[in-house]
Amino acid sequence: MLTDRLSCRVICLVLMLQSAELFADWREVLPDARLLGSGDMRVFGFSIYSAQFWSPSLIVGQPLGADVPFALELTYNRAVSRDDLVEASIKEIRRLSSNSLNSRRMARWEWEMQQAFVDVRAGDRITGVYKPGEGVRFYVGENLQHVVRDEAFAKAFFAIWFDPRTRNPELRAQLLGAAKP
Repeated sequence: MLTDRLSCRVICLVLMLQSAELFADWREVLPDARLLGSGDMRVFGFSIYSAQFWSPSLIVGQPLGADVPFALELTYNRAVSRDDLVEASIKEIRRLSSNSLNSRRMARWEWEMQQAFVDVRAGDRITGVYKPGEGVRFYVGENLQHVVRDEAFAKAFFAIWFDPRTRNPELRAQLLGAAKP
């Protein structure tokens, strides 16, 4: 009887601690983050989203290293389906990655993004927070949506914006603070 009550209390405590993490805003993960740069992603003149790049330790103009935590916040200016977000991300990851990405890994990453993303409407916000050695946390609005504990995925995902071979080098420069929007 005593062990049943103790087990119940331990389970309740664990659930409470996990639920606090679920409702924590991304700024609680990077409390000293400063805005380094921002810009808009445009396709054929239409604004798809506005992006903001935050970090507690980076300095404007400093190269982005693998040991630096940061957040990339995207505020959408139009509706985009979850499937379209995932498909575009997978396409860019494949384009930027070496041929070492096998189909099993890509299928797992696609599944992770299906959990992390939602159908967005104008004004919706998705934030990815990179934590060195941990992976990435995805927030939808203020709420934690999904955690991907895979450093290789985190690097490949954020390369979409920060790799020198990105499709939008102007946005990359703006996010890193090297150019004004």
